[in-house]
Amino acid sequence: MKNLIKKGEIFIWLTGLGLGISLVMISGLMFLIVSNSTDYFYPAEVTKVQKKDNTMLLGQIFDEQFVPDASLPDSLSSTDVERYQFKIGNRDIYGYDFVWADEREIASMTIPEEAIVIERTEYGNFYGFITAIQIYGKNKFNTKQEIDKIFFHILDKISDVRNQLDKLEKGKIGEINYYIEQARLEIEQLTFHNKKNLKVVQTKIDKLQDEIDSYQLEYEEVLSKTDSLRSYAANYKLVVNTVDGTSVEIPFLNIIRKYKPNGMNLFSKSGFIISKIWEFVSSDPRESNTEGGVLPAIFGTIMLVVLMSVAVVPFGVIAALYLREYAKQGVMVRFVRIAVNNLAGVPSIVFGVFGLGFFIYFVGGTIDQLFYPEKLPTPTYGTGGILWASLTLALLTLPVVIVATEESLASIPRGIREASIALGATKWQTIRRIVLPSAAPGILTGIILSMARAAGEVAPLMITGVVKLAPNLPIDGYFPFFHLDRKFMHLGFHIYDVGFQSPNVEAALPMVYMTTLLLIVIVILLNLTAMITRARLRKKYQTSTF
Repeated sequence: MKNLIKKGEIFIWLTGLGLGISLVMISGLMFLIVSNSTDYFYPAEVTKVQKKDNTMLLGQIFDEQFVPDASLPDSLSSTDVERYQFKIGNRDIYGYDFVWADEREIASMTIPEEAIVIERTEYGNFYGFITAIQIYGKNKFNTKQEIDKIFFHILDKISDVRNQLDKLEKGKIGEINYYIEQARLEIEQLTFHNKKNLKVVQTKIDKLQDEIDSYQLEYEEVLSKTDSLRSYAANYKLVVNTVDGTSVEIPFLNIIRKYKPNGMNLFSKSGFIISKIWEFVSSDPRESNTEGGVLPAIFGTIMLVVLMSVAVVPFGVIAALYLREYAKQGVMVRFVRIAVNNLAGVPSIVFGVFGLGFFIYFVGGTIDQLFYPEKLPTPTYGTGGILWASLTLALLTLPVVIVATEESLASIPRGIREASIALGATKWQTIRRIVLPSAAPGILTGIILSMARAAGEVAPLMITGVVKLAPNLPIDGYFPFFHLDRKFMHLGFHIYDVGFQSPNVEAALPMVYMTTLLLIVIVILLNLTAMITRARLRKKYQTSTF
């Protein structure tokens, strides 16, 4: 044993054991995330339950548990009892989405082929059976053949109406509101800067007011058009029955999709899964973020990481260059290095509090007083936004970039520098053309680590600009196109919000796991991109050091 310790072989084996345990734990965690995220997009069978008290349930089995019979209040034996959690939906009727039933209460369980699942824009899924299609208050189609033939035709037609409504409400109405707001702010600006002599700018103010009035008229016209479209769509309804025979009318405008999971084959299930995944990454959230997609959160996460990288890389590399290549090595430089290393261990929430105080209240408040005084007390930059969140994360990850860059610069042989200077190059030319390209792989390592950490941070974002739902993205078609003062959504915060702040946590679990999987995939893709770039640079500037 002493010989093994002296040779160090035992430590190699212990390191390998630790690595193996870590890989097993990571694999187990990924399996848990992937297996639970399938509930979001996989069309599970719909089960009809006949209970012994003659009540019925219809829904998808969400969870199964074995409960020791001895722990039950009416226990008579030690046999385990299996119980099922059913997702029965129909929240507008029952007031809840889930119900438990153990095997002692169940008389029979069947898989009815005609059971349908309807995804709605509100109140979650509906589980039941289609009885008719209602048009202008009358049931026009009552047989299965007629319903199957006309349903998707009507749904496509009403989906076009929904798309028109979205374009009008998010496009035209948003554009009108934007121009009205811009004109109003310009009036406030003219009034603020000409308080003592309003007559000078009164003509311009009147002109702006006329523009606002014309936009208001246009707004009323668009609003009238949206009301007309809604009235038209309201004439088409789907008549359905719950498992206990309760009749419900669902407007086609509220229907996202309808499917019969019990009658789907492999091909139809594959198409369904692809459509759900596409909806997840390309649409906005709905139902308090528990359903729909996460496009704004994806956009906010990627833009946050990009802005953070743009901010942290120049400062990190320049600081490391100065400390390694220009600064006179001594007590002060050693103290700075110790301080930088210690900053890497500061809790992220501390950086968030600093960002709130310095960037938002001090820098943002100063910008508002200098450039947007007419808007005060409503802040423009003196409140949380994606710019301040990005700069806060840049400070958080700055020590990682500095340390990685310094180590990379230190690994470049001194002889290369001396040979370059001997050939007549200046120190800056040597650094720019020889040292930095050779150190680029190591610098990219620091960037990779900083990007991975920034993509997963949540605590500092909660007080510097992230929100539950951001109606407007930080980038749009209105000047100046990049609105860095806007609040944003983030995948990490989305996971926290849906998992712990949702009013319906059980229904939100598939969304939590799916969003977690997506965040991991995005981090992996960002890291792979940087790693591929690093490998190419390493190959291009390969020296004896590598």
